Amino acid sequence: MVEHRIPENLNEALKLLYHGDYQVMAGGTDLMVQRRSLSDTPLDFPKNMVYCAHLQELRGIRKEAHRVEIGAMTPLEDLLCHPDVPSLVRRAIGEMASPAIRHVATLGGNIANASPAGDTLPVLYLLDAWAELRSLAGSRMILIRDLITGPRALKIHPEEMLTKIGIPEMHFSHETFVKVGGRQADAISKVSLAAAADIVEGKVSDLRIAFGAVAPTVVRDETLEGAWEGATLSELKVGVWRLLDMYVPLIRPIDDQRSGKHYRHQVALNLLRDFIESLSEPTSEPGR
Repeated sequence: MVEHRIPENLNEALKLLYHGDYQVMAGGTDLMVQRRSLSDTPLDFPKNMVYCAHLQELRGIRKEAHRVEIGAMTPLEDLLCHPDVPSLVRRAIGEMASPAIRHVATLGGNIANASPAGDTLPVLYLLDAWAELRSLAGSRMILIRDLITGPRALKIHPEEMLTKIGIPEMHFSHETFVKVGGRQADAISKVSLAAAADIVEGKVSDLRIAFGAVAPTVVRDETLEGAWEGATLSELKVGVWRLLDMYVPLIRPIDDQRSGKHYRHQVALNLLRDFIESLSEPTSEPGR
């Protein structure tokens, strides 16, 4: 028989994970849908469940030196208007679901669900965000792009729990998050793009590009990004077609109920082209 446990604190939750075969539930907005029964029978959970969304130790937003740390069980709605949360993260959250769902859903849950269409994932990859994984033996940090290995697949041990997300402080002169869905709100992504650039004295100081929902994991290639470092803005714009060609083999969407692979492939390239063509020399350097 499947057990359902509600620990009183984080240590009790970690003990449950250490001694038994449990799956952690945060807000449950994805998990409840995955395990729902169309015949109105009880939810089909294959493993013991430990509910942790109420644990105050795993909630909160803290500004540290050159980074912000977010408790894994912090509701997305809390992040949406918080001044210490990076603007790109807030933009992605603003495109997610509905206010009712955002009051329950968590950033930790969006990561642990490990869906290629997860709205916050391209932004977290782009910002070099990391996750804290904790067990009774201690804790370790891992980049989120290294934590996620495929659809619903994570490099996490059975006794570990995702407890915190860290996002380094960064400044860009240009940034965007674009989500293409079946409707304007409360839709799963067909394609998404998080992109940022820092143009300093007419040259590319930093260029970051991350696609969602076009491959088994978020697509980001730091080698391709670095190839344009030091290029002038004019060279980048003239070379936009060469940049797009570099991404063609990396964008490998599938056909599914939401969209077709050829549509997704073309839209992804269009979004990147639009971002590059929108870049301009900043008149000032905000945040520096």
